Amino acid sequence: MLMVLQVLLLLLIVASLGFYIVCTVSTLWFFVLRQRPDSTDPQPVSILIPVCGVDEGALANWTSFCIQDIPTYEVLFGVMNPEDPAVPILKTLIAQFPDHARLILCQEVRGINHQISNLMHLLEAAQFERIIFADSDIRVTPEYLRIVTAPLADPAIGVVTCGYLDHAPKFLGAAIAALGRGVDFIPSVLIARSLDGGLKFALGPTVATRQSVVANMGGLQMVVNRIGSDFHMGRLAVAAGYRVELSTYILENDCGRETLNQVFQRELRWARTIRWNRGAQYYGLVFSYGTVHSLLLVLVTGFQPWAIALFAAVWLVRLLQVTLAIYHLGCPHLLPWLWALPLRDWMSFVIWVAGSYGQQIYWRGRWLEVGASGTLQEKIKASN
Repeated sequence: MLMVLQVLLLLLIVASLGFYIVCTVSTLWFFVLRQRPDSTDPQPVSILIPVCGVDEGALANWTSFCIQDIPTYEVLFGVMNPEDPAVPILKTLIAQFPDHARLILCQEVRGINHQISNLMHLLEAAQFERIIFADSDIRVTPEYLRIVTAPLADPAIGVVTCGYLDHAPKFLGAAIAALGRGVDFIPSVLIARSLDGGLKFALGPTVATRQSVVANMGGLQMVVNRIGSDFHMGRLAVAAGYRVELSTYILENDCGRETLNQVFQRELRWARTIRWNRGAQYYGLVFSYGTVHSLLLVLVTGFQPWAIALFAAVWLVRLLQVTLAIYHLGCPHLLPWLWALPLRDWMSFVIWVAGSYGQQIYWRGRWLEVGASGTLQEKIKASN
């Protein structure tokens, strides 16, 4: 039995080494060989931002959308509750940028997914054909609109989406989150893009599209009661005959003083979302935890020298992959946090195991239950 376990771990380790190498190659190809499109004649854009509460660095995040370097754009902030603590901050921001920013009350609930419900209201208020669905907890640079919307000049491209991370975390929780997004999640997206012959889904922090594309997808009502609405928006766009483009632009997401438990709960929600949306492919992620498998092999073999040597080799490849990802993502401030990589890898493995079962997720103060088809139902209302 022990021999069978050793062979199984060896197979997992070999597959994981292949995964790390493919991650490295995919990252190099995407960020080094690919040119970033840049629009010289940017079209008007409506940025739609659903807001619920005040995240870390909220004012700086929201202000960044209001100082774009294209001439014509609008930023629509949507809140469901007029007593939301974000409202006074947004009113101050709108007074500072009256030509660009507006506040929309989205009190009519149109589905279980309140974020999409808010976006449905904002979409009705949007003035321009080009639109961006943006999360409220990201920060952008002045060239964001110009770069991200440039691919939409091609009518075959229906959706443009972006990766995101905290480029300069100051606390452990934020660093763990940034490592996961930068050195695991984004490379995994690049691999999925290659295997699927193009990206077949979108990433929530930014979905740039056109109103006509949303209409051809069937409208936002198609995703208002589903988990992973961003994933489905991309999939619906592909089904409608459009391409999904992954931008080389990397968004900033300031996690601030986020705790390890908060990171764990959010990533557990993401893991279960991936399982419901990707099905059996979720379990293939077992081949991405080489550092975990190699340590288990060392323990199972009783610290045999060959197992220790293999453990060291796995870590050498992993560190090379991580370092190259950090460099090409433009986040050198993550390098001092490499000491936390073992914690990051073990936490990812535990989240993957926990995400392989269970039907409930915690999201913005609400417990939701996910049905077999990925539809959401309110389960328990939480007070915090």
